[in-house]
Formats: sequence, structure tokens, C-alpha cells
Amino acid sequence: MIFQTLFECMDFTGWLLFTFVVLLLSDVVRNWRPHNFPPGPWTVPFLGNVFTGVDFKTMEKLAKEYGPVFSLRRGSGRLVFISGYKMVKEALVSQLDSFVDRPIVPLFHVVFQGLGGLFASSGEKWKKQRRFALSTLRNFGFGKSITEQSICEEIRYLQEEIENDKGEPFNPAGLFNNSVSNIICQLVMGKRFDYSDHNFQMMLKYLSESIWLEGSVWGRLYDSFPNVMKHLPGPHNRIFSNYDHILDFIGQEVQRHKQDLDPNNPRDYIDSFLIEMGNHKESDLGFDETNLALCSLDLFLAGTETTSTTLQWALIYLIKNPDIQEKVQAEIDSVIGQIRQPTMADRPNLPYTDAVIHEIQRMGNIVPLNILRMAAKDTTLGGYFIPKGTVLMPFLTSVLFDKTAWDTPDTFNPGHFLNADGKFVKREAFLPFSAGKRVCLGEGLAKMELFLFLVGLFQKFSFSAPDGVVLSTEGVTGTTHVPHPFKVCAKVR
Repeated sequence: MIFQTLFECMDFTGWLLFTFVVLLLSDVVRNWRPHNFPPGPWTVPFLGNVFTGVDFKTMEKLAKEYGPVFSLRRGSGRLVFISGYKMVKEALVSQLDSFVDRPIVPLFHVVFQGLGGLFASSGEKWKKQRRFALSTLRNFGFGKSITEQSICEEIRYLQEEIENDKGEPFNPAGLFNNSVSNIICQLVMGKRFDYSDHNFQMMLKYLSESIWLEGSVWGRLYDSFPNVMKHLPGPHNRIFSNYDHILDFIGQEVQRHKQDLDPNNPRDYIDSFLIEMGNHKESDLGFDETNLALCSLDLFLAGTETTSTTLQWALIYLIKNPDIQEKVQAEIDSVIGQIRQPTMADRPNLPYTDAVIHEIQRMGNIVPLNILRMAAKDTTLGGYFIPKGTVLMPFLTSVLFDKTAWDTPDTFNPGHFLNADGKFVKREAFLPFSAGKRVCLGEGLAKMELFLFLVGLFQKFSFSAPDGVVLSTEGVTGTTHVPHPFKVCAKVR
């Protein structure tokens, strides 16, 4: 009776206040930290920590305050960050089966149409598709001499394009995207594209823009509040339209492959996938045309952006360190000369150059945050309780710049990968390709590309900044860490 009378006396303002209090209490209860869950900063009701940046300085500050395992709230869910080599290794290697699955990320759920493809999928579908992709690409030269020949051929095209600029300033980003993308296109689609091909250029443009938007505040807002953001205008909508254009492009290639498919003589990944579809007509392992396009998108994405971006960082760091550039060229001249093209057999004889490439990858820090993982079962990490279904983010930047693992983590220093005798040495904390069962599928190809492209470029040219220009090493962090747009000059040696 008392509550009934109270409700009858409430005006609109009272009802509004009552509703707000109920929603606030509901939000607090729903997002209460489990016992012994990783700590983290206070959250804003309803919004969580959505506006907390995920840049290295912010994450480093949070790790110092809360330890190497801490949490942030994104929308209605909590995200656990793992920082530092020791703890990242514990999660990705020592407990590799605990954190092998992917969570359902709203943005990726739309792009990958229910989480198909190679990188966003989980479970048996992911295992089968990853094994199929690896075995198929190996059949077509993945990591073998035939791919090496394709890379060397592409280097010649790239060198010609650079030489055509006749020493004038040019933007290397587009050229590197063209060259690197053509390698994965040959493996997936069985063809390379001319640098003037309009459709190819548009696909690369859509890809770069989408990757940047995914890592921007617009991507974070969509993942935190998908039910609201999907109805609002904004740049986040370009992510979906861009990927639709890329999938249409790939779909056209699939249709062309179907027209002249020879089941006894597959030419590339698409052919092999189409043939394999006939063996899995009733299965739910992803052997259908939709997933073929999504897997091809994943391969195209992974096989283009990271390697191309690393080569851009190579120019920046070697231009800013001309003495290192000269030492690389001197080593190349002494082992290969300036006429013969490099081969992978040359790498053991170029330890300094190899060390420089690894240091470029470390300092370039191409994929700062890795890709989200999900706890497959209740477990502990760093002494904290991690319930099944918890989403984790291994912070790879913290590994590549870990002060306990590198002598001079904030300085470009090829000596990190050389011993006292000048021989190349591997470093356990070098994890630009991640680690464990989800290690980058194209790691072998990327290493081959980086070595051959870099040696081919500095064998042929000396690079410098335009007069009066100082190149920046700060970069722009989205899903990947890319340099600010820049131009360079290339002088034929």
C-alpha cells in the first residue's frame, strides 16, 4: 500500500530519476568484478572505459599501476590486457590451449558474416581451415623457391617504378602495397595485377582505410555499443562498405575460376578451395563460396598490410640512421654485389642486414595489440582468476619494448640481434608475429618478403629524405601501427 501510494505521487521527474537509479544499479550489478579478477581503473557507468586509449604509453602506465594483468571495461564486457614478455608468453605459449579461441567481436561479426574466415573463426572450423590454407599454400610454393622467384620478379617491377621517379620525392606506401599484395594475389588468385589497374588500386585503398578505422575510436565505439552504433551515421559505416567492395572483387575472381576449373590441375588457393568444397557438401567446416571469399580476404589482408608497412618503417629508420644504411649496403655489396639478385640462401651470410630487418620489425611494432583471444575454460593468469569466456588482449608492444628483455628498448639498435662476434642471434622476446597456435599463418612468407625486398631495394638505391624534411618515427596507431604519410628520394647506386 505504501509503495502504491508512493508511485501514484511520483511526477515525471521522479519517474525519470527512479528509472535512472534502477538502470544504474543494474549496470553496477551486471558488471561487478568476479572475485580475484584482474584489477583496473574505475569505470564510467554505462560507458565503462571506452574512452581510455589503447596506445603504448597509456597501457604502460596502467601496467605499472595495476600489474602485467589488468582489465578495462568496454561497453557491457570486461577486457583483460596482458603486458610484458613473461606474462604474454605464459598466456600464448604455456597456456596455448586456454586462449586459442576468438571472442565474438561485434565489428568482426558483421564483416566476417558470423565469424567465418581464417582469423576470426574458432573451434573445428578454424582448425580445419587453417590446416587447409597452410597445406594448400605450401603446395603452391609458400616458403619455397617458386615463391622466391615471384618475389624477385616483383622486386624488378618495383625497382623500375622507383627508378622512373628519377630521384624526385615519391610516396612509397602505394608502391609497397602494390608489390607485396601481388605476392599473395599470385598464391590466392594465380595472378599479379598491374600497378595501374584501377580495381586493384581501389581494393588496396579500401583495405588500408578499413584497417585504420577498425583501430580508431569509431571501431572501439562500435564494438562497445553495437546495438546503438549500427543505427548511427559515421565513419564506422565505411568499414562495412569497404569490405563489401573487397569481397565483391574477390567474388568476381571466384566466378572466373569456376568457369575454367580443372579438378585435376588446381592453379591456386581459390581453385583448391573450390575442389575441396565437393568433399564437404554436408559439413559445417566452412567449405562454401561465402567462406572462400572470407578466407581469401583474410589472406589478402594479412599478406599485404603488415609487410608493406614494415618496409615503410625500414625506409624511415635507415634514412634516419644513414650510417646503418651504409653498413647494410656494404655488407650486401661484399656478399652479393650490385648486379645479381638476392636469394634466401644469402641470408646466413648477411647477419648485419638480418639483424637490421629484425630491429625494424621490433621498432616498427606493426601489430601493437595482436588480435583478441578468449578463455576456453576457467583458468588463472598472473595469480588472477580468468573465468571461461573472458576476452583477452595480449599487448605485443609491451613485449617488443620490454625493459627486462632488451638492452636499449627505445633505441633503434641492430645489436639486439648480434652477438659479440657479429653473428645473428634469435631473441625469445621477438614476437611480432605473435606466438602459440594462433601465430601468424604467413610468418614464413613475410620473412622471405622482408629479406628479399629490403636487400633488393638497398642493393639498387640509396634513400634519403627530401631537403628540409625530417621523417617521424611516431606513427599512427589503428589496428596496425603505420607511419605518417611521407615521401623519400631514391638515388640509383
